[in-house]
Amino acid sequence: MSEEQVVKLLEEIRDLHKEGVENQKIAIANQQQSIERQKQSIENQKKAISRAKVTLGIVIALFLLMFGAPMFLWGLSWTLRWLTAGH
Repeated sequence: MSEEQVVKLLEEIRDLHKEGVENQKIAIANQQQSIERQKQSIENQKKAISRAKVTLGIVIALFLLMFGAPMFLWGLSWTLRWLTAGH
């Protein structure tokens, strides 16, 4: 192999190595962007869960007001009737 061919081959290897390094830099930047997006997604999910908990609390409170309070008052009225009926 002539010296010129060796130099050309080494230049090609160098160029391929530089290209590989650049591709690795791009891949690392993409991975960092992906990690940031995942962190943002987790934050969004935490906020959604928090809103869902508040909504569930409101639904439970409304349910208790709609059904629990009338049932309590009904039971109280029957208790008072029972207590006053004996006298």
